[in-house]
Amino acid sequence: MALSDLLYPDNPKRKQELIHLHQELLDCMSTNFHATNELVGVLNEHLGCTITPIEMRESSTVKENCENIIQVMSEIQHQVQKIDSDMKDKLEPVLYQKLYDIKEPELEKIAIAQRVFSIIFGEATSTAAMVAIKLLGSNHLTLTVSKLMGVLAQIGASVLGGVSITIIGLGLEMILHAILGAVERSQLLTAVRSYEKHLAEFKAASEKYQRAIHEVTSLVRQQVQ
Repeated sequence: MALSDLLYPDNPKRKQELIHLHQELLDCMSTNFHATNELVGVLNEHLGCTITPIEMRESSTVKENCENIIQVMSEIQHQVQKIDSDMKDKLEPVLYQKLYDIKEPELEKIAIAQRVFSIIFGEATSTAAMVAIKLLGSNHLTLTVSKLMGVLAQIGASVLGGVSITIIGLGLEMILHAILGAVERSQLLTAVRSYEKHLAEFKAASEKYQRAIHEVTSLVRQQVQ
């Protein structure tokens, strides 16, 4: 038994807890990558965007993967802002305001958006217009993207950020060394609490983010059926 385990009897339990929390973090991150790629696919297919899909890089650290998904989220935000700018440039002020009027019928908004896309692209489907309206009118999506980007940045900047993705499957001591690095084993409780805090925020923001994306992608699936 390690000396630190004799000095700190709760350490073995905390070690297992730390590894479990790390796996939860990776699982949550993987789900966010998948959800982001779903939205990227919709934007590329229906709105003519050219955003490159992403994947979790097992050879990279948590921080590097956080930065990767943040970059794509920024591109998504940029595309939504571009759609808004196009609508504002091509429409009369009264029609532009209708796009954001919650009392305006959805079909009317889609028709307005389709008219603008026809000018820009030469032709436009109702699905493209529907996606655009959903993105423009979804403060929920905009806020959840911003929130998740903030949480990802915090995780990347924390002690968690330097941990490699590929530690699962290694021996217990190697996993702990990879997670803790230079942190003393006597500070296991501090590390566990840090993981718990970041993971709780990450999971809450991720659930809202994934739900907001599902609202868009499910509408597209219904439309094309």
